[in-house]
Amino acid sequence: MKKLIYAGGIFTSFLCFSQDTEPKINASFFDGIVAAGYADHGAFINFTGPNISFKNKNLKLMLGMLPSLRIKQDRSEVTRNSAMMPTLGAGATVIYRKFALQIPVYYNTKTASLDGAWKAGIGLGYSFR
Repeated sequence: MKKLIYAGGIFTSFLCFSQDTEPKINASFFDGIVAAGYADHGAFINFTGPNISFKNKNLKLMLGMLPSLRIKQDRSEVTRNSAMMPTLGAGATVIYRKFALQIPVYYNTKTASLDGAWKAGIGLGYSFR
């Protein structure tokens, strides 16, 4: 019980005495960032989803999920997927002031002719917060 009270006191002191200029680590569900870019011979538009972020002054680093709309022409000969597909990616985002640089990864499932694989991309975005 003493350890729990001690840990609670330390946590409370961090909350009460922290300053905005100190680095902070946070978790959130949405950060107001939209990005567009290129991945696996196609484009994507995404919004940052659940993530863990580290912020220091004007720089913010995020690792998290990226709910996306992938735009890619399917060149299969027999059956084809839609050119626009909702998908979930994951990746890192670096935000400086209001501008974002994103490195997402998306998983392409196994098909009759290709093995499943992770594909990386790159994108630019804007933070509305």
